[in-house]
Amino acid sequence: MSFELISTFSFLIQKQAVDEIVKCNEYTSKFGLTLTHIDALGLIETRSLSLKNYGRIEFGSGVIDKIIKAFCDSPYISMYNYVETLHVLIEMFYFYKNETLDLITDDELIRFMKNAFDGECQGSLELLSGRELDGLARNLCYGYEPDDVDEDDWEEEDENGEY
Repeated sequence: MSFELISTFSFLIQKQAVDEIVKCNEYTSKFGLTLTHIDALGLIETRSLSLKNYGRIEFGSGVIDKIIKAFCDSPYISMYNYVETLHVLIEMFYFYKNETLDLITDDELIRFMKNAFDGECQGSLELLSGRELDGLARNLCYGYEPDDVDEDDWEEEDENGEY
């Protein structure tokens, strides 16, 4: 395959991915959230870097549109933090796909991330990554139920119930 043909093919795949992401605006606009073409290109670049960093391969727009649609109704996301949060969630998704040894499907991982983000983490990406997703990965790798809680994990909570 010649270099020009590969470049043209890559451009067409990227254009299709951008179009799919921007098309999510039809759904997310009812939550007051929209992305520009430049935002979409940035998200695709984050996905590409994450795939490269974690040695993964993916075709099409991947899971970006699923993450967008899953998180757009979160009470912790607004236009103020929308794009930045999506970048972190995308990178986090691919990191934990590796950490969970692919023992969980994409949809299950996104659902777990969303429930934890809106629930226990109350919108904190640090708690989502550092506590909830680490716990999920540990549980799956050691053969426990995904939501199995180690009582020692809760010792860091202070008397006000904060971490």
